[in-house]
Order: sequence, then C-alpha cells, then structure tokens
Amino acid sequence: MNRETFRVLITDPISPEGIKILKRTREIEVDEDTSLSPEKLKEKIKDYHAIIIRSATKITKEIIESAEKLMVIGRAGIGLDNVDIKAATRKGIVVMNAPEGNVVTTAEHTIALLFSLARKIPQATASLKSGRWEKKRFQGKELYRKTLGIIGLGRIGSIVADRAKALKMEVIAYDPFIRQEVAEKMGVELVTLEELYRRADFITVHTPLTPETKWLIDKDAFSKMKDGVMIINCARGGIIKEKDLYDAIVSGKVAGAALDVFEEEPPGDNPLLGLDSVICTPHLGASTKEAQTNVAVAIAEQIIDYLTNGIIRNAVNVPSISQELLSMLRPYLTLAEKMGSFHAQTIKGAIKEVTIEYVGDVARFDTQPITIAALKGLLSPILGHTVNFVNAPLLATSRGIRVTEVKREIPTDFTNVIIFRVRTEENEARSIAGTIFGKTQPRIVRLNGFRLEAIPEGHMLLIQNVDVPGVIGNIGGILGRHGINIARMHVGQDETTGQTMILLSTNTPVPKDILEEIKRLEHVISALPLEL
Repeated sequence: MNRETFRVLITDPISPEGIKILKRTREIEVDEDTSLSPEKLKEKIKDYHAIIIRSATKITKEIIESAEKLMVIGRAGIGLDNVDIKAATRKGIVVMNAPEGNVVTTAEHTIALLFSLARKIPQATASLKSGRWEKKRFQGKELYRKTLGIIGLGRIGSIVADRAKALKMEVIAYDPFIRQEVAEKMGVELVTLEELYRRADFITVHTPLTPETKWLIDKDAFSKMKDGVMIINCARGGIIKEKDLYDAIVSGKVAGAALDVFEEEPPGDNPLLGLDSVICTPHLGASTKEAQTNVAVAIAEQIIDYLTNGIIRNAVNVPSISQELLSMLRPYLTLAEKMGSFHAQTIKGAIKEVTIEYVGDVARFDTQPITIAALKGLLSPILGHTVNFVNAPLLATSRGIRVTEVKREIPTDFTNVIIFRVRTEENEARSIAGTIFGKTQPRIVRLNGFRLEAIPEGHMLLIQNVDVPGVIGNIGGILGRHGINIARMHVGQDETTGQTMILLSTNTPVPKDILEEIKRLEHVISALPLEL
C-alpha cells in the first residue's frame, strides 16, 4: 500500500529533539538548510509541504506565492512578525506557533535583568575583569519593598508579578483589558498608566507590538516617571522609543535600562549601547535549553498531526475543525474575527461580558468555532500572537470575561446575521452586526445605532461627526493634501441623535499628526484608526 510522503523544510536552527520527532515519523521527510537567502528560499520552497522557522527566516508574500505545495508554516516560538499571515490565509496555508513553550523562560529573563540592573552586575563584572576594584562605583539598590510597575498583565506579565511578589516587591500593573477582580486574585494592584509612571521604581513591559503600543513609552511618558526610574524591556522592540530613552538616561531622569529587544535587530550602531547605565542582551528572552526544546517538540508534533491526521493545533488563522465544516464556516469565521478585532480597537476598559447572537440559517450550524474566532479577534490586538483558535476561550475565562451565545433561526433584515455585543467593567456597551454578502464576502452592517455596509479589511478610519454639510469634504481634503488615498467610504446615520458614522478605508495608515488634524475639524466628535 502506497503512503503519502510529506516534505518538511527547516530553515532556522531548532532543538534536535524536535528534529528527531519529525525523522521518526514514517510519512515525513526532513531537510535542514539554515543558510538560505530569500531568493533561494523562494525557489526551494516549491517542493515542500511544510516549513519550520524561528525568527530569522522571513516568510513574505512573495515566498508564499512561490510555494506550490505548502500546507503549513510552523513557528518554533510565539512571535509571527516575520510571517505574512494574510497572504498565507488567502492561499489556504495554516500558520501555527508554539505559544506555551517559552513563557516561563521570558519571565525569568526579565527577573534576571531586574537583578542585574539593580545591582549593576554586568558593569561590575567588566570592571573587575579589566583589573579594577571599584566597590563604591557600583553601589546598587535593593528590590525589597520597591515598586515594580508591569505594563501588560498577560501570561508573561503575570508570571513576572508572581516572582516579584516573592521578592517582597510591591507590584502594580497597567492593563486596560484585565478586570479588577482578576488582578486582585494575583495580588496585583491595577492602576492607570499615569499612576504607574508616577509610582514605579522599576517598569517592565510585557505587551505585544501593535499600532497602539508602538512608542508607548516616549518623551512624554518619561516626563511622568519618578526620577531615577529603571526600565526593562523583554517584550518587543519599538514599544519604547529608543531616542527618547537615550535622552532620558543622559538627562538623569532614567537611572538605567535593561533591554533584550530593539527597534532594529541586530541594533547596529545604537547610541544606547554606548551608555554605561544600559545593560542588554541579544533577544535572549526565550533562549534557554528548556524553552527551545519545548517549542521545537511542540511545533514538530503539531506539524505531524496536521500533515498525517489533518488535526490542527495552535493555528493563528484557522480553528481546529473538519475540512468539511471549515469550508462552510470560513466566511463566518473571517467575519467574526474581524468584528472581534473591531471591538478591541474601539472599546475602552476591561471587558466584562461578551454576547454573540446568531440569527437565521447560521444559527443551525455548530457555532462554537465562530464564537472562538470572535474571541480570538477580540483578544489578539490585546495579547498579540499568543492568542490562537485553541486558547482563546481559556484566555477569555482567565480574564474574567463571561461569554454567552444566543441563537434565533428566524431572520430579520438579512438571511444570516451575527450580532456581537461587548460590555466593559465601566458598563460601556458596544454592538456590531455583520453578515455575508453572496457566499464569501463579510460585511459590517450596523455599529451600535448606525446602519452601514462596510468591508472590514485593511487600514481604516472610524469617524463620528455631527450630520451637517461639508464634514466629509473637509476630511477628504485633509487626506488628499497629505497624499492619502481613500479606497472606500461607508457612511451610516443615526436618526435619533443626528450623528453620522464614517468608516474610511485608506491605502496607507493615517499618521498621528494627520489624525489629530481631522479631530480638530468642526463637527468631528471622534476619529479612530483601525487595522483589520
């Protein structure tokens, strides 16, 4: 009996344990080549069913388009910034990661940098090895009873909090998506970002890099911090604006920084590296033997399960369901995930409850995968690539979010409608309704009280304004002057309030300064950038 053989290409170094598992599988043929240029990879990938990478290999749209047989991309780790997930999804390629394997390791590296920063261990080591004995120069500070401010209380941030509490530190945290009662169970005090800046002796960052967190810590943030504060970043380069950090250290506002990640990696001629009060490591947060073994074994087992049995685990772009059901539900999965992402980028405060209502024929399906897709969309802008179709419900539960499904088979305006409602801890309520046009085209048809027909994709701008003549023209004029093309425009009206909702699609993101110019227009109530 003939059996199918699947070819797996490994282009970044991974733990031998993972490779052994692949080679022990009869249906798998493994090749390792960690020296491929993008052009050579583009040619070589044509013959492979799966590729396993870490952070070095860039899986671009061009490489994906060249992949004639590729079924799955596996990342031995969490971050997927080096994979064009949209291009892979369009081509039906599953993208998997291993989100659990290096969480503890990264948290421990944060604690290691915390100690090293407080006690100036790297600087003292270098001094002593050069023949000097400078006890007074390297006087440090205790961590005991100091205040640690954690920005982002997700999986890694919560482990850091646990370890810091064991050191008898006072732990405060800023995470607008965590409910107060969940933080209290961790023994952590939730505070505003401004209060964290004001109170913390040490600040550590544990958020994904998103448009909202890009340069989150900048000149303005440093001005609000304690004199002598120390900064740690084991998350992603770009969350801290490096130029402003340099200026804050030189001025004496910041006493020191410990960096494992940089805006550009390798950082090259970065002026921060020339400062004595900066200690740094070359993106070692996940680099322990245990973590690298964990992620290599996990991704190898996931790749085998998918290629040989059709079982999908830890995929970021497809849920774990049969191919038959997937083909029927795929448009609704896309719609639900987009609606969740829309909510996450527009609401403020910790999410308390989620209600997803299925109306019409869609209510007859097994809607659990659609609900999971909605939760993934809701949590991904908050937690980044740690969220997938497997762990989204668990992450929602861990954050104290109550999830309810409602089904009604009798349709109203459309044959099928999904209504996604979110309520925050401050009792802010938001509602989005969406449907499928034709058989495959997702549309948002209602935002709260506003009716519209919007394609939820790409760079978008959500504007709420008073319904008077000239507003749309003024907005278009500003964008036109700055060379930003409007690809699509959707306008909805609320007859009870006399307000209009404008949803613009642009070919490029709208920069902050141009967004502020739009906000200053007369009759514009709010303007918010979205990425869908």
